[in-house]
Amino acid sequence: MANELGLIPFLSMEVEMANPVLVEMLRGDRVESCHRGALAIARPDGGLVFAIGAVHRPIYPRSAIKSIQCLPTIETGAADRFGFGDAEIALACASHSGTERHVAVAAGMLAKAGLDANALGCGAHDPISIAATRCLIKAGHEPSALHNNCSGKHAAMLATAVHMGEPAADYLRSDHPVQVRIARALEDVTGVRLGPDHVGVDGCSAPNWAIPLANLARGFARLVTAEGLGAERARAAQRIMLACWAEPEMVAGPERLDTLLMTRFKGQLFTKTGAEGVYCGALPGRGLGFAIKIDDGAKRASEMVLKAMIARLLPGAEDLAAEEVVPNWRGVAAARLRCASPWLEALEAAGF
Repeated sequence: MANELGLIPFLSMEVEMANPVLVEMLRGDRVESCHRGALAIARPDGGLVFAIGAVHRPIYPRSAIKSIQCLPTIETGAADRFGFGDAEIALACASHSGTERHVAVAAGMLAKAGLDANALGCGAHDPISIAATRCLIKAGHEPSALHNNCSGKHAAMLATAVHMGEPAADYLRSDHPVQVRIARALEDVTGVRLGPDHVGVDGCSAPNWAIPLANLARGFARLVTAEGLGAERARAAQRIMLACWAEPEMVAGPERLDTLLMTRFKGQLFTKTGAEGVYCGALPGRGLGFAIKIDDGAKRASEMVLKAMIARLLPGAEDLAAEEVVPNWRGVAAARLRCASPWLEALEAAGF
């Protein structure tokens, strides 16, 4: 119903402001489409050194938090009991490409815990790697749950359950001890109290917890600096980071951005992608963590923001482009993807 001014009132007095445009697609000289989002860069104490957009709004970080989800596998002693080395720990943190090595390591993790692929609750999908998918088709094989990009995480969860003498059949329930330990680790690292209203179901069927970008950035800063973490958790976090830097191809795969960046900037940069336009990570040398969320879930935009940010925060990364040519199917430069200038200028004004 219109008010006395003839205007239709909002249903709520609290109006949520739209996130700013972070990335634009240009065709010719016109902006064809754009991607809104938010970015937080924080210290281990939670102090924000840069923030743009709704960084205090809870978002689902999806696979970007696998390194935190892996902490209990180390802390309970499961990784040591089953002889998990760098490759296994990195795979537990991975959204892997489904190559032969990824599948073999995931299967090996399960075998060490006395299990097989039938125990995985993540479901099956075609490998992210086109080459691996083609090999399956050529061999006449269907993808299994081992090809799921989250199979390493699930193998680690199952190994933890076996080690602790807990039932493996329902390890994906949010009230299962495996998931409760993960939730407590997330709370400790990010500083957010997680309740039933924070939990959702991830694409791999594991619980995923809604956490603000500001807290995610703080959490990743703590992971790489150990500030604010207990001694045991600090050792586990260091072991996870070192494993991912030692085996960056296990974290993603050939030609994937996480693998390329952590191979090039070993020990200087940790990055992890998540579905629906999420990116999290940290720069140990600066003692900073970061978290990115693109509103429409576009991976192309989250990767562009990540590279532009790293180019300004990490010495030697200046060549990472804030603008890229987008070719068409003939290879003709048809469009350009670029970071919007206002947030880049704000980042520069913040001293980066």
